[in-house]
Amino acid sequence: MKNRTYKVSYIGLMLAVAFVLSYIETLIPVSMGIPGVKAGLSNIPIMVTLYTLGSMYAAILACVKVILVSVTFGSMSSFFYSFAGALTSILMMTVMKRIDVFSTRGVSIIGGITHNLGQIAVAVIIVENMKLLYYTPVLVMSGVVAGLGIGLIADLIIKRIGVLFVNNDQK
Repeated sequence: MKNRTYKVSYIGLMLAVAFVLSYIETLIPVSMGIPGVKAGLSNIPIMVTLYTLGSMYAAILACVKVILVSVTFGSMSSFFYSFAGALTSILMMTVMKRIDVFSTRGVSIIGGITHNLGQIAVAVIIVENMKLLYYTPVLVMSGVVAGLGIGLIADLIIKRIGVLFVNNDQK
């Protein structure tokens, strides 16, 4: 029981960090002329959780983060885009981590790319315009760049605190 309480506290801490990073990201003016492109800083705690507690806890964290951030800083449409991106990326990151071919940075890059692909898929469905797919190369490149940055930062954190945790995905 003590272990479960510890994990819930850990998830609460990671959620708070993700929430603060989401807020900080709203303050960063991204004037690259590319709508929707963000650094994805709030995904650092999700990556750390994926590698310390496992995919189930990372998925819970990602879903709760999307709900809280959408209610606080976004809208109903941002919720749908973010939720699709979060589910797509957590699923693919879990698969890539389990097949153990990619490093933390590689898993994060795949997460960044698939997050953006999930969002573009929802946009195509909602807007009912296939021309939005022309935007895909830009989103893939931004997913690579953001995923690499997030992966590098998460890797540093995981190496420092990861020894304190038992990964539940080792079964």
